[in-house]
Amino acid sequence: MKTESDREAWMRRALAAARRGWGETHPNPMVGALIVEGGEVVAEGWHRRAGEAHAEVEALRALGRDPAPDAVLVVTLEPCSTTGRTPPCTEAILRSGIRRVVVGAIDPNPAHAGRGLEVLRQAGLTVESRILADDCSDLNLLFNHWMEQGGPLLAAKCALTLDGRIATRTGASRWITGPEARADVMRWRRLFPAIAVGAGTVLADDPRLTSRIEEEAVTCPRRIIFDGLLRVAMAKELPGVFTDEFRDRTVVVTTEQAGTGYARRLEREGVEVWVLPAQGRRVDLGAFRERCREEGILGVYFEGGADLMSELLRRRQLDYLFCYRAPVLLADEKARAAFRGLRTDRLEQALRLEEVRHATFGPDQLIRGRVCFPGKIDVDEALFGDGEPS
Repeated sequence: MKTESDREAWMRRALAAARRGWGETHPNPMVGALIVEGGEVVAEGWHRRAGEAHAEVEALRALGRDPAPDAVLVVTLEPCSTTGRTPPCTEAILRSGIRRVVVGAIDPNPAHAGRGLEVLRQAGLTVESRILADDCSDLNLLFNHWMEQGGPLLAAKCALTLDGRIATRTGASRWITGPEARADVMRWRRLFPAIAVGAGTVLADDPRLTSRIEEEAVTCPRRIIFDGLLRVAMAKELPGVFTDEFRDRTVVVTTEQAGTGYARRLEREGVEVWVLPAQGRRVDLGAFRERCREEGILGVYFEGGADLMSELLRRRQLDYLFCYRAPVLLADEKARAAFRGLRTDRLEQALRLEEVRHATFGPDQLIRGRVCFPGKIDVDEALFGDGEPS
């Protein structure tokens, strides 16, 4: 068997293979697999989309022959051991004759965690696990959260100046970050099944809310607009998300206080309208999370505005944060902040990120991680009242 550095190098290549399924595998995880013989990679595979062959089977097919006696299977996620839309990968591995398996992350489903490894070990295979486990787990943020929590990952994205501002006092924000950081946002848009913004963002910016990556086809996740009173439907001309070629991918989340006539106007355009329970004129975010669970939406990528993202914090409904930081300083106390509404007198009351990841895009930095709420947070209700997030 090769050294630990060799195994990590193989796992990095398997991760690269897995990423070829980026955004295509929901509700399944992304998985990559390699077959190594004599220290050299001779075949690789990845899970392409739900219902199709898993990565291990793809790698064996790519090999096209019986593995050599010293063959090693390297896979980013513990092989499945139960029948779903495809047979168990553990059976395919045992039939292949491979005797060594190197695994990255363990299956996050508590009912299955470790079971696939045990099946292989009981059959006499040598199994090593948790090789680059953190990287392999990070690849499947949405899938893992769904398996562990039974619902969608609600994530927010913000682009900040060094002093934590998302816009000048007049609202100017294009562009705080550079093109490399904005291209990374497009990549995450391609991963998440849904993007969410408030009505104010739609009315002010008329965003497309699609993923546009150079030399790749434009993709469109579900585009979710929070609008407690259906202000977006009051405009003489509807914003582009309600009239473009992807309008059937647009969902407006509203309350019973909105006019039914406005809802019908949107529905005539092919737009879906969700009427959910409300707190005043604000959609109940817990009810929204539940609706996403019912719809099978694994994750939602919130892009604004500040009121909507602050409401996620206030209601303890934010699971994950992507924070892009540019080397720009406004030094203006009236410039617009990304988050507000909490009363944080002591550092122990501060929200913190866990499982933090860092990346650099040109001059900009990304910090991302899971949001960890303290035992108790104090909310300044006066900043919100009954208004609707936008």
